[in-house]
Amino acid sequence: MRTYVVSGAASGIGAATAALLGRDGDRVITVDLHDADVTADLGTPEGRAAAVAGVRELTDVVHGLVPAAGIAGRTGVPGDLLVSVNYFGAVALVRGLHAELAAAQGAGVVLLASNSITGMPGWNAPVAQACLRDDEARAREEAAQVDSVMVYPSSKAALAWWARREGVKPEWAGSGIRLNSVAPGATETPMVDQMRADPLLGPAVDAYPNAIGRLGRPEEVAATIAFLLSDGASNIVGAVLYVDGGTDAMLHPISPPGWEVGPIEA
Repeated sequence: MRTYVVSGAASGIGAATAALLGRDGDRVITVDLHDADVTADLGTPEGRAAAVAGVRELTDVVHGLVPAAGIAGRTGVPGDLLVSVNYFGAVALVRGLHAELAAAQGAGVVLLASNSITGMPGWNAPVAQACLRDDEARAREEAAQVDSVMVYPSSKAALAWWARREGVKPEWAGSGIRLNSVAPGATETPMVDQMRADPLLGPAVDAYPNAIGRLGRPEEVAATIAFLLSDGASNIVGAVLYVDGGTDAMLHPISPPGWEVGPIEA
């Protein structure tokens, strides 16, 4: 029996992932603000420490970790809160459970990026740069000055790049821990329902192009995550796998132009 940890497991992609991973009898430890095995607020250092401690009380080995907790960039959501939850909360959980992941002698981590990385040109580069430098105070300061809709892709790009940069290092791949990420497109989750209700951003949700004629489903993203955690993906490290019905390919069939975010130095 394997043991998995999923944050943001009370709804959306996190809930679908927890359900899929537990379907064959494996153990899934859930983390969320409520309705979870471990209740904690990943938006604060204290909450992150509590989350790690709570998981450690339940297991000393973690075969797979999915830090799926996150909030959307929409009207009324502070950008500084978003970056603390989406990036620093996720990375703290991964780092905090390093020993338990290494104890599995073959573990996987799948971070939740987003196709907004390439689908929303002009997002805020200084936020991503501060994230990759582990400077939460600066990231929050930068994010507070920008609409959170443009902070969201910054936080998700930073996650994908962190997994690529760190995943090949001895302390991760060299310790048998594979870091990868998925980049979903618009997916039928409570987060997207909130976006639809946004008076400014709502119309854009269903106007986003895709090749399959519908938004994604949480279970489709969960299936991809489960594959990346499986032994079948044992040679995959640092990948960013788009699960978006072809949106990224439609927008950038040859190369992704128009990012207009400037160089990222970290």
